[in-house]
Amino acid sequence: MGRWICCLCSRGADPLMLLLVLALGCNPSTAATASPSVPHVKPSYTFGRTFLGLDKCNACIGTSICKKFFKEEIRFDTWLSSHLKLPPSSLLSYSGNYTDDAKSWRRVDIARLTSKYQQDRADKRICAALLQARSCGLERALRRTQRVHKWLRAKRLTPELVQGLPSPMLRCPSQRLLDRIVRRYAEVPDAGSIYMDHLTERDKLRLLYTLAVNPHPILLQIFPNVEGWPFPRYLGSCGRLVVSASTRPLRDFFGAAAEVAADLALQLLAVLRSMATNDLNYFFYFTRVDAGTFGVFSNGHLLIRDASTLGIIDKEEGSQLMDGQQEYRDIFSCLTVDCQSAFVSCDSIRDKHSLVMVCQDLLPKLLAGKFVPPVQERIDAFLQRCAHGFGDNQGANEAMEELAEILKPLRSCDSRFAYRYPDCRYSDRY
Repeated sequence: MGRWICCLCSRGADPLMLLLVLALGCNPSTAATASPSVPHVKPSYTFGRTFLGLDKCNACIGTSICKKFFKEEIRFDTWLSSHLKLPPSSLLSYSGNYTDDAKSWRRVDIARLTSKYQQDRADKRICAALLQARSCGLERALRRTQRVHKWLRAKRLTPELVQGLPSPMLRCPSQRLLDRIVRRYAEVPDAGSIYMDHLTERDKLRLLYTLAVNPHPILLQIFPNVEGWPFPRYLGSCGRLVVSASTRPLRDFFGAAAEVAADLALQLLAVLRSMATNDLNYFFYFTRVDAGTFGVFSNGHLLIRDASTLGIIDKEEGSQLMDGQQEYRDIFSCLTVDCQSAFVSCDSIRDKHSLVMVCQDLLPKLLAGKFVPPVQERIDAFLQRCAHGFGDNQGANEAMEELAEILKPLRSCDSRFAYRYPDCRYSDRY
């Protein structure tokens, strides 16, 4: 009864206020503290700096695509609803989707340059070797090294600055190749200069770290897909994650139909040919191949999915380092590989080097048991000779042409091969 008296005695009050007080149980103090309803906030995915590797910068790859992650314009395939967490950080690669307009999405690969285990072990090795501690600030530790001191003072990237790095790409470096790295390094604004004046100390450390751990993103930047090089498009990096256009590994096609296998084998030969003979006069060779080295776009086009095992010899300038200089070792030589690993001599690489590897490890799995007996026997005989190096009687170009002549009649022209359809109907090239 007292509460009703409370309300009725407020006859001079504003009618709207009176209604509000009645609705709240005629408690003026409650009415005074009432607040408007808060609009529903769309749940947002959150990143830990540790997952991305941003907590390790500037001992990382870069930050050019971080905004895309935080604005949810790059999404992992596991992000099907807001309650799902980030995928395990222990994985080496992830499937994702990328957008520029929040309407159309395209597939991308999100990858680490090494496994999380290898990264953590390398970080501990740095701290133990340079600061005698189990954990430390990586950048502070690396800045104590002689190599970083030289990099920070340098105006130009020279062979001396990369000697002893484990990357196959830098075992036989030329000044022309190193200038191309600086001029096309995509984690900084393009200055179009061979000099490193436009690189901050942070940029130089990131470039050095990437080259020491895994040159894959650098190769995608300096030999871009849009210029016809057989690599996926580089989209950017965030911390220790790299984002590139999506491909399916070649292993997914080992059980493919005969005409698909023949088409992929012919493309593989074409890639090897372009790596050995190209307008820029660089000779690319593999130090190792496996079922994930090559990948296939959704349109059936094959390219090099993992460039980390590619070496480069400059046929125009030659190597600027003698083999003795390559034996130089420091902490950057051992971030991802055994410090005792021997370097391959530049003079030991032959034109058949990559073809023999592919014949040993990939083509038999792709082409085995796919064709009618007479054709299959010819393919098997070729692969056997190829795996043993052909002796000294046959070069790589002649060998690839021999296999191509066997395979060309076996491929078909239909919509499964979107990268060349319908052009194949009207061109002798196919």
